Amino acid sequence: MTDDKNTATEAANQEKAAGPNFAVARLYLKDLSFETPQGAAAFQKQWKPKVNQDLSTKSEKIDDNTYEVALRITVTVKDEEETIYLIEVEQAGLFTIKGIEGQQLAQVLNVTCATMLLPYAREAIDSTLIKGSFPPLMIPPINFESLFASAMQQTAEAQAESKGEANTH
Repeated sequence: MTDDKNTATEAANQEKAAGPNFAVARLYLKDLSFETPQGAAAFQKQWKPKVNQDLSTKSEKIDDNTYEVALRITVTVKDEEETIYLIEVEQAGLFTIKGIEGQQLAQVLNVTCATMLLPYAREAIDSTLIKGSFPPLMIPPINFESLFASAMQQTAEAQAESKGEANTH
């Protein structure tokens, strides 16, 4: 009985000593949509494309130490008001995260995981466009650290604003 207690205590101490743990369990393409509303007409004329890119991330806790993070990129390319093509990719991953909580966990999910997913999303977009007979779209690197800091600042400002309104009523 004492040996079992010692073994359990040693295991707990080793886990604490090991500190935070982060690992990629799986990366996968969760959703892909590609549309060319003009069909063959898009290839029959010269166009000056205007590119609009939207980006979002979301995370979900799957179990005690597993999180799914999904990076969604939507690219719409138009010639004046006509859509040439629309592509939407949701690249996801399962990540094992232990010993990280609160603000630090939010940063790992929104910065570290998203940064790891971006090259896969970019490749899915480029290969789909090539198969659609369009030139690859070189999506530039994205500074998720800066985006996260900006989002945190906006949240803090909104909370301060709502507290100020609550105090004035």
